[in-house]
Amino acid sequence: MSSAVAKEHLTAAAKMVQGLAKPLAGVISFLLPTIIFVCSKAWAFYKSLPKNAVKFWTGFVFCFFGGLYPVTFAAVQAAEHGGRKKVVESLTALSEEALIILDESKKDDKKDDDGDGVEDVKQIDSAKFAMRKVNLVMTKMNPKKVDTAIATLYRVWLSVIAVLMVQFARTISLALSISDFIMKPVDRFITPTLLLATPKEYERWVPVVLGWAVKSIAMSIAWTIQTVISAVASAMTGGRMMGEAFYDFCAHRNWTLGGLIPANNADSYVDEAFMYLFAALGIYFQFKIQFDIPSPFNLLLWPLEVFEYYLKWTITKSGTTA
Repeated sequence: MSSAVAKEHLTAAAKMVQGLAKPLAGVISFLLPTIIFVCSKAWAFYKSLPKNAVKFWTGFVFCFFGGLYPVTFAAVQAAEHGGRKKVVESLTALSEEALIILDESKKDDKKDDDGDGVEDVKQIDSAKFAMRKVNLVMTKMNPKKVDTAIATLYRVWLSVIAVLMVQFARTISLALSISDFIMKPVDRFITPTLLLATPKEYERWVPVVLGWAVKSIAMSIAWTIQTVISAVASAMTGGRMMGEAFYDFCAHRNWTLGGLIPANNADSYVDEAFMYLFAALGIYFQFKIQFDIPSPFNLLLWPLEVFEYYLKWTITKSGTTA
């Protein structure tokens, strides 16, 4: 491809991006404040819950859904110990800056500096609109505050990835072993056939694409095994949390349930019976749904699915290069 053609393609791409500036700004202006509002309300509700309720519902999630998103839940636990307070502070700082910029952008949209009765942003093309909004962000944003928040989030992210690599080291090793095992027959039987059917200028891509495919298959097999292990382990952990929370809830309100729940849980096996019951139900439920969120909930939780796969790929890839 000549430099002139490449330049022409880049220019076309730039024009397309500039053309999306106005509608994209509108979508962001509508969605971002809503997302921030909902998240802040959810966090405030979480903080207002009694400790027993938090423990019970946290245990419920681990008990019945721990095997569906094992890496995501492990990442949340790692972040909990690696700096949850700093993460919350950083996200709060970024949301505050975002709301400031959105508010300034709304004011900017109403400006009519030439006094003709029509807002200035409606009289400029997409390229000037994009530059106007970029300039607004650069002048209204607090760069020090944003830089500190992003740096903090990145440090916590690196610590989470490090913890996950240690926690799932056996799974990573299994995935790499399966990949090496599959790659040998692939190189012997499949690669030569594909090379014969591939145009010469694209032959260099054949081993690369096959490598991606084999790693994906190996990763899927290894993580499926890990999912089963995580489902059982998380069900037992969640069942224990639910049993203890339920017992404390009843004891705190003097609900003896006909003498089954004494004041001292050391004198009773009820909490343990609830632990085993919840754990068994959690294991059964996860095997029943085959470790996959049923419809229509899967449509709501697809971002979590994407994030889970990204984490698996990231720590497996990191294990490969380590």
